[in-house]
Amino acid sequence: MSDRPRLVVLASGRGSNLQALIDAIAAGTLAARIVAVYSDRRDAGALQRAREAGIPAHALAPRQYPSRAEYDAALFARIDAETPDLIVCAGYMRLIDPREVEFRRGRIINIHPSLLPAFKGLRTHAQALAAGACEHGASVHYVTADLDGGPVIAQARVPVLPGDDAETLAGRVLEHEHPLLVETVRWLAAGRIALPADAAPEAPIHVDGVPHAPLQLASNQRFA
Repeated sequence: MSDRPRLVVLASGRGSNLQALIDAIAAGTLAARIVAVYSDRRDAGALQRAREAGIPAHALAPRQYPSRAEYDAALFARIDAETPDLIVCAGYMRLIDPREVEFRRGRIINIHPSLLPAFKGLRTHAQALAAGACEHGASVHYVTADLDGGPVIAQARVPVLPGDDAETLAGRVLEHEHPLLVETVRWLAAGRIALPADAAPEAPIHVDGVPHAPLQLASNQRFA
């Protein structure tokens, strides 16, 4: 990657994780540049956050395309024109066509609100409570063709407290999602993390060229 890697962010919702990246770049703690934000929803709050920060923001409606494959081909053609070093899915709620993922292997990451491989898909906080989990959290992983199944790069853990419901648990996890994503992108931008040749979920990431278990965010918001 270059000294200031080019990021494209995909988001479907309010964009709080996007805002964390914007704030870190503005504060000088993340040496990167967000060159564009794309969404599948024209009313996504992430687009407004991007525009307020002076970042080009675009919406592409899936219903205008006859299939997911054609939608993703059109979307990623636009993304490729931005020449990104890294594509960050930050609350992007669509599966990506496997062909597009494979073409960009090791250059797409996603943040997911659970300790993968546990609780894939939607309603992860409710899933954790229903399972009686004593610990929950968030993961950043490489995107592969498998739903929330790519190699895990880093995680942040939070306790499940007595009396928690899905809303209170979600709020506690979100507080850790933001620093987790920023710290992970910082290490990726510095070239310290790489996707191994075997992209299976159980394959370890490589940190500084050495196979490594998923990084864990410490209480001081740095990887332990």
